Amino acid sequence: MINRQLLNPESIVVIGGSNNMHKPGGAIVRNIMQGGYTGTLRIVNPKEDEVQGIKVFHSINEIPPTELAILVIPSKLCPDAVEQLVKEKETKAFIIISAGFGEETVEGAVMEEKILSLCKEHDAALIGPNCIGLLTSRHHSVFTKPIPNLNPQGVDFISGSGATAVFILESAVIKGLQFNSVWSVGNGKQIGIEDVLQYMDENFNPDTDSNVKLLYIENISNPDKLLFHASSLIRKGCRIAAIKAGSSESGSRAASSHTGAIASSDSAVEALFRKAGIVRCFSREELTTVGCIFTLPRLKGRNFAIVTHAGGPGVMLTDALSKGGLNVPKIEGEKADELKEKLFQGASVANPIDILATGTPEQLGIAIDYCEHEFKDIDAIMVIFGTPGLVKLYEAYDVLHKKIQESGKPIFPILPCLHTAGPEVAEFLSKGHVNFSDEVTLATALAQIMKTPEPASPEIELFGVDVPKIRKIIGNIKESGYVSPDVVRELFQSAGIPMVPEFVSNDKEGCLSFAAATGFPVVAKVVGPIHKSDVGGVVLNIRSKEHLEMEFDRLMGIPGATSVMIQKMIKGRELFIGAKYEPKFGHVVLCGMGGIFVEVLKDVSSGLAPLSYSEAFSMIHSLRGYKIIKGTRGQKGINEQKYAEIIVRLSTLLRFATEIKELDINPLLADENTITAVDARIRIDI
Repeated sequence: MINRQLLNPESIVVIGGSNNMHKPGGAIVRNIMQGGYTGTLRIVNPKEDEVQGIKVFHSINEIPPTELAILVIPSKLCPDAVEQLVKEKETKAFIIISAGFGEETVEGAVMEEKILSLCKEHDAALIGPNCIGLLTSRHHSVFTKPIPNLNPQGVDFISGSGATAVFILESAVIKGLQFNSVWSVGNGKQIGIEDVLQYMDENFNPDTDSNVKLLYIENISNPDKLLFHASSLIRKGCRIAAIKAGSSESGSRAASSHTGAIASSDSAVEALFRKAGIVRCFSREELTTVGCIFTLPRLKGRNFAIVTHAGGPGVMLTDALSKGGLNVPKIEGEKADELKEKLFQGASVANPIDILATGTPEQLGIAIDYCEHEFKDIDAIMVIFGTPGLVKLYEAYDVLHKKIQESGKPIFPILPCLHTAGPEVAEFLSKGHVNFSDEVTLATALAQIMKTPEPASPEIELFGVDVPKIRKIIGNIKESGYVSPDVVRELFQSAGIPMVPEFVSNDKEGCLSFAAATGFPVVAKVVGPIHKSDVGGVVLNIRSKEHLEMEFDRLMGIPGATSVMIQKMIKGRELFIGAKYEPKFGHVVLCGMGGIFVEVLKDVSSGLAPLSYSEAFSMIHSLRGYKIIKGTRGQKGINEQKYAEIIVRLSTLLRFATEIKELDINPLLADENTITAVDARIRIDI
């Protein structure tokens, strides 16, 4: 629970405050005082009489009732301190900086549970333990630096790791990114990242609150809560970007040793973020760059003009934007010639617009004006301007400042000379601007933003899916494991997923009769072994009765074989759809190119069931092999609508059949008209 006493306390006590600024107890007192806290600040320290000019209480017994307590004492002393504060001093909020709890030992976890129980019993809020604290405009209750510029329209930053929060703040401050609040939740025993988002969502005021949220997550303890409140905030006009660390096996181990986090699979995280509309980032630099982009006007298109006085960075930026699916269109025609006349000889206006190292601040302004007013197909402007040693940067950056204020199009300042032009960049940032010192990082972040879909509709697509029949089929299954091919077919028919005609039997004559009625060529597959291809259990292009007889006998001789499946031989591009049940997340649905490409290229995208059509199309379009699906080099593309439809129907099937723990359709064969499931397996836990 997040309460007034945590956010706006009338009194704060630091248990363990000291004069030593090199220790958390001293640093947190200093930051609270320097942050201009206007309430009553108290300090408890049995060994000091005065701390940083404040008279000290020697024990908790001596202090008057106090609303917020910050504990900077050994972990073993914390439970008794909390008990005394809630029972005797009416304390309703705690920030526990101390480490040595559930992230380290079993004994620590027991202490943590006792503290949580006391806070629940007395309706007290708890941040931590094992955190750097809470930073707001009301009180700077953190022991670390830097303390960023605080602005009501700055970024809200929530981190599961204190040290990482500091590193991210370092990255943000040099870019000029301002903050509204910084939440370090540590072990998140009571208040985790999801809870902070819930509070921000339920109390959101679009006129006064920040609309940018940045997250560093090590443990998603409640995916549904994160999904609901993140997507709700985004629908209200917010923008959210996040790093989820610990998705790999090794990362999970590292995260667990750090905060007791439990990693979820990377595909589950990707699916959750896609559904919520969260921009996923993979580094501190990328997260803070995305945060800076979020502070600028929203992009309305993908066409960028680059204004530069250095050719190389302009070329690298052009390459990076193009790689990310963004455009740097060629600028030509009468207006382009007109601009070129106003620049020095040798300048280029084709885009990038290179005004040369000798270009003046006035020429910089002219080039920006042309991009703003004359080049109508330009949606945003990127300005690369460092120190060539030939112009006064203060004047150039003053021109850039004025153009950013006047422009209706977003302008991205790329000022790379932080060493040789530190004072000039600092003055530019002091006017409320941000700086993207590396053009490639900026382009990568922009591409990630542009490919992130809007939050998905919460409604379930039921058209064409017979839910009662699905439940009846599942109810008739009596044991766990892989279900038989006829059950797979029944489930797919109930969900409207087309399958190739097939016949399964251990009777040779029955298989021969089906093949004759269907017409050769046919495919024969062994039933029983899970990985048919690995045991030579798939035979394609059987064109005669004699060939089928021979292969039937061979397939039935494979260890574990129970029968043979005969299918009509069809052709098409191979696609893949799979699903896996992830604890707490639900079913993660995967799609991609099929056949051997699934394992060799690992080109798959993921979504969280149930899926909307917009999510399904987003998954398809995000594949690296999408050009193959769309059609390339004279080959026709597949029917994307049908592919998306099967993905959505499958996700609805899974939503109402949670007993399904694994599902693979590999391959589906697709052409420009139809898509048909050829081979599928389903594992159920009853």
